[in-house]
Amino acid sequence: MTELTLAKALNTALHAAMAEDSRVLVMGEDVGRLGGVFRITEGLYDAFGPRRVRDMPLAESGIVGTAVGLALRGFRPVVEIQFDGFVFPAFDQIVNQVAGYRARTHGRTSLPMVIRVPFGGDIGAVEHHSESPEAYFMHTPGLHVLSCGSPHDAHWLLRQAIECPDPVILFEPKARYYVKGEVGPAPDLPMTAARTVRPGRDATLLAYGPTVRTCLDAAEAAAREGRDLEVIDLRALAPLDMAVIRASAARTRRVVVVHEARRTLGPGAEIAARLDEEMWGSLDAPVLRVAAWDVRYPPARVEHDYLPDAERVLDAVDRSFAY
Repeated sequence: MTELTLAKALNTALHAAMAEDSRVLVMGEDVGRLGGVFRITEGLYDAFGPRRVRDMPLAESGIVGTAVGLALRGFRPVVEIQFDGFVFPAFDQIVNQVAGYRARTHGRTSLPMVIRVPFGGDIGAVEHHSESPEAYFMHTPGLHVLSCGSPHDAHWLLRQAIECPDPVILFEPKARYYVKGEVGPAPDLPMTAARTVRPGRDATLLAYGPTVRTCLDAAEAAAREGRDLEVIDLRALAPLDMAVIRASAARTRRVVVVHEARRTLGPGAEIAARLDEEMWGSLDAPVLRVAAWDVRYPPARVEHDYLPDAERVLDAVDRSFAY
């Protein structure tokens, strides 16, 4: 086991993948000599050169479109979208080309590529730099949508995503980039499996990306009051690991979903609907959601009220027990 920051875990994953497979390319804005704005690609340009680490123009649609062509020619491009809000200029390419290619060719042609997206708030930034757009891509058939909540999962989810024959979007919690954790020598779960990070018996907290730490903080606070909360890191948003979710919900009979995406039609809405369909009458309370407000991203001065925190999570748990 090696202790790394989440950012360094991603960096070492890229180094290892590029060293093992000459088809792996990295491309994006400032990913070369600068090493990316968060330094995730630091050192790659010196190690692998400008042919495999490509600084691209400020044109996300063109970056992703170029990656599509490279993937079709046998390469495995890893695209960095510099900030979450910058992914929308590439939305047409991702939804209409990247996601649809295998279906369009009746399964004859795969499109192995990874799109890395730093996402979430709590870094004191303004709009376009603090978004959580994952629900748009969960809604799109043909994409694997992942999010890492720890250095171990950051490293190995990225490695598994690069090896996947189909397109993967990896949402990386930029507010957690410099949180340290242990990284194991090998993956311990399939790419699309959820992880129980804290067992519990009284209620289930479902989280991913930045809110995994939020839910662990809430669970630690609840334990001091005698309440035992289970925390599950979803890791995969498309497809959802409903087997793990259902099993936990069956044990605790109360579920709270926590995410920084907006509440309406966010990932929590889909999870709540599925549990309602699949476990009707088995829960002691409705599935509750703790999410960002249904407004445009506000200025940084109100960021901490806008995003879920441990206090809001504990309030939702209290409401669940009130039913």
